Amino acid sequence: MIDQIVSRSRRMPAAIVTTALLTAPALFAQDAPAEKNALQKYVLDGGPTMIFIGLAVLALIALCVFNFINLTKSKFCPEDLKMALMDHMTNCRVRSAIELAASHPSYLGRMMAYSLPNIDATRPEDLGRDQIEDAIADFSINENRKSMTWVNYVSLVAQAAPMLGLLGTVIGMVQAFGILAETGNANPTQLAGSISVALLTTMWGLITAIPSLLAYFFFKNRLNNLVAECHHAAEDLINASVQTVNQDAYLAKIPEGVAV
Repeated sequence: MIDQIVSRSRRMPAAIVTTALLTAPALFAQDAPAEKNALQKYVLDGGPTMIFIGLAVLALIALCVFNFINLTKSKFCPEDLKMALMDHMTNCRVRSAIELAASHPSYLGRMMAYSLPNIDATRPEDLGRDQIEDAIADFSINENRKSMTWVNYVSLVAQAAPMLGLLGTVIGMVQAFGILAETGNANPTQLAGSISVALLTTMWGLITAIPSLLAYFFFKNRLNNLVAECHHAAEDLINASVQTVNQDAYLAKIPEGVAV
């Protein structure tokens, strides 16, 4: 009996040490703060202002997708329509050209359907070019405003995103100074959360604004180039009819040869 007691007493320290070694990591793990993931560290710690910046990012993505789909050559100056209109205008089939243009939903089609009825057959020297150009200008002013509205929304995101970032910065600094007023000392641990809010919102505001600004100028130039291409096509169509009507006059100005 005594030998059993002595044996058990010898085993107890070993069991205690083993239990301590097994349970120590779990105890330390409970005391140590959980490590933050990237979403928590770089987004969620930015505070409520990140919700509005996130909405601005979603708006930017939606506007970019819409403008990429809308500002295409097929919707402004399709090559097949331009060639078909050129065939009609070269042969002075103006009515057929108007009907074809009116049936096409593109920018060029609607513009020519609006402007070609202003052709004046009583002025064979230019077919009333000034009236046609005025109609083209009126159409472009009204139509470009609609397309430019969606491009301007991209500019709005570019201007609003830094302001939202600045708002988050101000909120973070207000919180930091509030902590200083309450505690009376500049404890970095207590101020870190508020400073993190200020810096994260500023960072995401700039991250949103810079691509928005680039996208705005990209889509603006793309729209201007597509409209300019439509205007050049309209000019070529008018010139084709004018040259056909005045073909004899043009040929009369070109000498057959030069006498030696």
